[in-house]
Amino acid sequence: MESTPAPTADPEVPKPPPRWMEIGGWLGTLLILGAYAGSSLGWFGQGTLYQAMNLTGALGVGLICWRRRTWQAFALEAAWGTIALVALLQSGLG
Repeated sequence: MESTPAPTADPEVPKPPPRWMEIGGWLGTLLILGAYAGSSLGWFGQGTLYQAMNLTGALGVGLICWRRRTWQAFALEAAWGTIALVALLQSGLG
């Protein structure tokens, strides 16, 4: 009976992310949605809280996108976070 070699890991397929990274991605999603809802529904303006929620959310979602190699979504989150960071720095709160 001939044995078959053990399958090797495909370098093109990313490993599943650790649980903390998955949680960070979901929290980031909630922060971005919360910022959008809060601003759109008049709960708060587009000041420090809004920008901080967007920046933190983009970091969480961007990290999971990077790990899963979803480059289009990663680029969106990088731009989203950069805009939020620039807005915070321009307001003097960075």
